[in-house]
Amino acid sequence: MAFELNAWTVLLGVAWGCVLLWLVAAAVSLCALRRQQPLEALAGERLKGTDAPLVSILVPARNEEHRVLERAVRSMLAQDYGSLEIIAVNDRSTDATGPILRSIALDDARLRVVEGAEPPAGWLGKPHALQQALKASRGEWVLATDADMIFAPRALRTVVALALERRYDAVTLLPHIICLSFWERVFMPAFGWFMLMVLPLERANNPRRPEALGVGGFFLIRRAALERVGGYRAVQSEVVEDLRMAEILKETGASIRAEYAPALAATRMQTNLPEIWEGFTKNLFGGAKFSALQTFAGILAVLLFSIAPPFVALACALLLLATGRADFWSQLLVPTFLVWLLQVCIFAFVNRAWSIPARYALTVPLGHALFIAILTNSALRILYGSGVTWKGRKLYERAGVRPPRGRGWTPTPDLPSDDE
Repeated sequence: MAFELNAWTVLLGVAWGCVLLWLVAAAVSLCALRRQQPLEALAGERLKGTDAPLVSILVPARNEEHRVLERAVRSMLAQDYGSLEIIAVNDRSTDATGPILRSIALDDARLRVVEGAEPPAGWLGKPHALQQALKASRGEWVLATDADMIFAPRALRTVVALALERRYDAVTLLPHIICLSFWERVFMPAFGWFMLMVLPLERANNPRRPEALGVGGFFLIRRAALERVGGYRAVQSEVVEDLRMAEILKETGASIRAEYAPALAATRMQTNLPEIWEGFTKNLFGGAKFSALQTFAGILAVLLFSIAPPFVALACALLLLATGRADFWSQLLVPTFLVWLLQVCIFAFVNRAWSIPARYALTVPLGHALFIAILTNSALRILYGSGVTWKGRKLYERAGVRPPRGRGWTPTPDLPSDDE
């Protein structure tokens, strides 16, 4: 009986410990959201003339026919910036991506279309496409982006002016993420909140800290800084090449800045559950630096402190209704229900920042459960060599390119060039 009582006491203590952790999470989340001030578009005439430094926008595009390819590229061409070129790589697409790009290029000579080559041994598709675009470009500054990123007209001018004024070597933007379907609105806030907790902007922007943030949809880099690390060869086997490139640039002394800029760029990452599953299966284990220990600890923590309490609260409420007795289960109901209530309150603010209806905050446990399900799938597929799939290509399968080992970066001047 004493053992049973002690076990219940420990369980109740863990439940109230979860409440305390979520109170801390609420404070940290609200502070982080308040500090995340949007970058405003640059007004005036600066950098609209031809005296602006040439910026090369690199656009890897693979099987983008049914997305917003044309709208995205035309938004880049519509920049009120004085000197730009766009190098779009048709990365071995099997749909009409190539013809769409070539049609736009007929209307505007600033767009050049490169027919991409299949990645050679040791390369993943996107880094190889970016390297091909880099070789074809001439700009003093390089802007890596995605084929589904919509630019506001003053986006490029604003970011180049910021980089020049504050002498940054690289500037990356967190865009507005468009979420329209049910599963986008359930999952994307959970993903965004985890990023907010793990990598807040003030840490990424602190030159004395090792953390760095790069967003592949809008990543402006001074060409000299990029060439100093070997271009995209430095991340040739990285599925999260943007995060890794940011880390490498920071490790080599480059000044790098991340800004929250929902008014300057927007994208819809995925549109439904299968796309979310495939896209984040590709990325999540890489985001955990391919660490099985770190991944397991994260999964266990989310299960214990985020997903379990709301379901325990529901079970306690049903038992209380069924038995009518105010026993231990009724005592456990209070802290576990408070955990869910705190989650809902936090995500009501997160959803507001993401322009998602507040009612989706009620689905927090579902979003977190989907997150760890995808992370588990990503880790198992990569660890056991079956690989992950993205746009018809298999990544990190046993017989192909394997995940990079270790966190340190060393220059790779002796690697063969991508066209050898």
